[in-house]
Amino acid sequence: MTLNSRPSCIGDVTLPGSKSIANRALLLAAISPRPVILHNLLRSDDTARMLEALAALGVKVIEEDTTTLQVFGCGGSWESIPERLSLGNAGTAMRPLIAVLSATLTEHSIILDGDQRMRERPVKHLVDSLQQQQANIHYREQPGYPPLSIGPGLQAGDFAIDGSVSSQFISALLMALPLLKRDSTLNLTGDIVSRPYIDLTLAMLAEFGISIEPLSASKFTIPGNQQLQPPQDYYVEGDASGASYWMAAAAITGGPITIHGVGEDSIQGDVAFAEVIKAMGATVEFQQNAIKVMSDGPLKGIDFDGNQIPDAAMTLAPLALFAKGRTIIRNVANWRVKETDRLRALATELRKTGAKVEEGEDFLVIEPPAQWQHAIVDTYDDHRIAMCMALAAFSPVGVTINDPQCCAKTYPQFFTEFARLCNC
Repeated sequence: MTLNSRPSCIGDVTLPGSKSIANRALLLAAISPRPVILHNLLRSDDTARMLEALAALGVKVIEEDTTTLQVFGCGGSWESIPERLSLGNAGTAMRPLIAVLSATLTEHSIILDGDQRMRERPVKHLVDSLQQQQANIHYREQPGYPPLSIGPGLQAGDFAIDGSVSSQFISALLMALPLLKRDSTLNLTGDIVSRPYIDLTLAMLAEFGISIEPLSASKFTIPGNQQLQPPQDYYVEGDASGASYWMAAAAITGGPITIHGVGEDSIQGDVAFAEVIKAMGATVEFQQNAIKVMSDGPLKGIDFDGNQIPDAAMTLAPLALFAKGRTIIRNVANWRVKETDRLRALATELRKTGAKVEEGEDFLVIEPPAQWQHAIVDTYDDHRIAMCMALAAFSPVGVTINDPQCCAKTYPQFFTEFARLCNC
């Protein structure tokens, strides 16, 4: 797909439901003792993998319309145990299912597998933590990576996990440990990445009636033998990570763009990307369920620690192409264990525009192009690379995006909306 440069990107856009919230909500509804109606549910590759897994486990789901599903929970007792679940590259399905199945299986074992990239994404820290409490988990091929088999055996107790690799590991444990028969504690060690996603999980668990007591920023007491008390209806917020692309587009072109689906009451940490573009010179107005962004002057480069919002922080990389001066994105080592090695991929693709890019172990330093070049961008089957690099369309020479369909993972209509707002 070739996107030619346009001077503006203006209008209103409604976000699809958040992938992170959607897959958490699906799993929590599936282990609830009574039906839950999920509204504004994202329909994407990742949620499709979770729905397929839940169906294989015997969970009944009725589709009331495209984004409204009624989930008839099993109360933590699966009606069927298939031999294998194939989860594609859906980390938000793989990681929580490892923990929740460890906590809920009472007989038989099940193999969790994924595509080739999922087999390269580590799960060792999560599995180590579970195995410390007698989890019956065995790697089927390469140690530390899927595929793996899971059987009954996990016991309550004192759990510890390194929080520096993925917040999904911590969220997985927070969802699973309340299902065990006795009380547990969870200790987080290391430099905790993406803490807002942990806070999101805690907020959702509370809405589903689960009690977790934080003793400190890195230690939790988790009462056992809890049964979920879900709401009858649960609304999935719009995807705050997806909002970052429209915020950046308005910052580059002037906007205004009003983004519906997230706002001042959002439980997602990625809304903090609004503070990033404000620091660069854009104007942001928060409403209850919307964010309006505009800009009337040049943007300036910044030095930003992206550890807490790593997905949204990716959007800063192409935005830096349009800023005056150097931009530094720090503390994002976990980009390397996502759908692709995002540090390497962004550095490679940004250089194609004429930018000077220094890639470090956990950082990028970006100097905007002195002379723009038309980039033919490879997306590495990574939705966020495709959506980030679409912002290069606002350069004087445009951009070509290979395999834009990879956006189906989280935002199937992204390029349709981009064309509409930017009159491409």
